[in-house]
Amino acid sequence: MNLRPEQLQAQLDRPLAPLWVLHGNEPLLVLEAADAIRAAARRQGYSERETLVVGQGFRWDALSLAAGNMSLFGGAKLIDLRIPTGKPGRDGGEALQRYASQLPQATLTLVTLPELDWQARKTSWFKALTDQGTVLELNAPERERLPGWIAHRLAAQQQSAAAAALAFIADHVEGNLLAAHQEILKLGLLYPEGSALTLEQVQDAVLNVARYDIDKLRQAVLDGDPARCARLLEGLRGEGAAPPLILWALANETRSLAALRAGQDAGQPLAALFKTERVFDERRKQALTRALQRLSLGKLRAALMHAARIDRMIKGLASGDIWDEFLQLTLRLARN
Repeated sequence: MNLRPEQLQAQLDRPLAPLWVLHGNEPLLVLEAADAIRAAARRQGYSERETLVVGQGFRWDALSLAAGNMSLFGGAKLIDLRIPTGKPGRDGGEALQRYASQLPQATLTLVTLPELDWQARKTSWFKALTDQGTVLELNAPERERLPGWIAHRLAAQQQSAAAAALAFIADHVEGNLLAAHQEILKLGLLYPEGSALTLEQVQDAVLNVARYDIDKLRQAVLDGDPARCARLLEGLRGEGAAPPLILWALANETRSLAALRAGQDAGQPLAALFKTERVFDERRKQALTRALQRLSLGKLRAALMHAARIDRMIKGLASGDIWDEFLQLTLRLARN
């Protein structure tokens, strides 16, 4: 059974399912969900816990041994299985399938995984876990939903904030949900319950703890958000990001868009073009579709020529300000 994150608490108030599977791209949310499940297990009498961390040299018979060993106190048992890489290997995959087909009695098993790509989601071992278990996918909120996420967290500690204050926090913690969580807790310590926080109060308290990365710049380009592109480029420059990596990301995205646009103009269905370009993630498909609605093939070809000029600058074959050219390229792609 697949659960949405907001459905978790209601499930924890009922007798717990024997198998839980957590995965997603946001470690904070995965950790919080795992903590909530472990706390519910303790309340429901799972008095013993055994933690298994899959790493190099891990022996998968440890899983079956943990399932076979009775609790020292004769009560129910929690097996906490963590697979940090999300890749159990062939032996691990077979062990997980066997385990899921014969879940042990009086045992709750919690499996935590990182973000899984489309290939991992199609493996036999993951299908076996999802068929038998309760599954939660825990991803960071998209940028436009981040102020709402922050508002929800503030409400949980009996506080609220003006829209401008929420936007300020979102801008200053972009890409760093753990930092956002810490800043929200700090606001709870600085100001009393029931406070309606102003922009000035938030500005005084919140540190700039944004974590910029190139993937977010690519997403801002696809989303058509020029202001965010400028802010991310400034952050990447301040963090000493390598210009060749930024250029590779922008040029690669532009080439993909150009191939999709050319195919669309030739009358090919977008679904088939996505398959050719090996685009399988639904959120990425939606972002590319939105970008294609505003970008013509001519504009994309001009952007590729612009990227080639930046490449010559990086190699010392042409003069100019590389970071200013990055800004102009992203604005070319992000604007209508």
